[in-house]
Amino acid sequence: MKSITELEAIRKKALEQMSVRNQDVRMRVVVGMATCGIAAGARPVMNAFLEELKRRNINDVKVTMTGCIGACRLEPIVEVVDEKGEKVTYVKMTAEKAARVVAEHIVNGRVCLDYTIGAEEKNK
Repeated sequence: MKSITELEAIRKKALEQMSVRNQDVRMRVVVGMATCGIAAGARPVMNAFLEELKRRNINDVKVTMTGCIGACRLEPIVEVVDEKGEKVTYVKMTAEKAARVVAEHIVNGRVCLDYTIGAEEKNK
């Protein structure tokens, strides 16, 4: 059994976490974290996004995970969605590529075309 003080602390923490969800979000980074994505290395990619955003003190970009995006052969897959809802799909991501996407796409607004699904399909 928890004390009233402990329950109040849990309540306060939960409210703080919920308030983060309601903050204005300029962009969303969605990482495919199904079994195929995790097997291909999605977890280090997601961690790289979180670390790079934190290092740059960027607080208006939300990093989330999703299930299978549907192109398992191209995992790890990351979608970057801007505030207008426009989406760029990056494939075969690595932690190093994630840092570049943060620097070029999220900070400077230039899509890293060489990492996109369109560039990968041209190389086939």
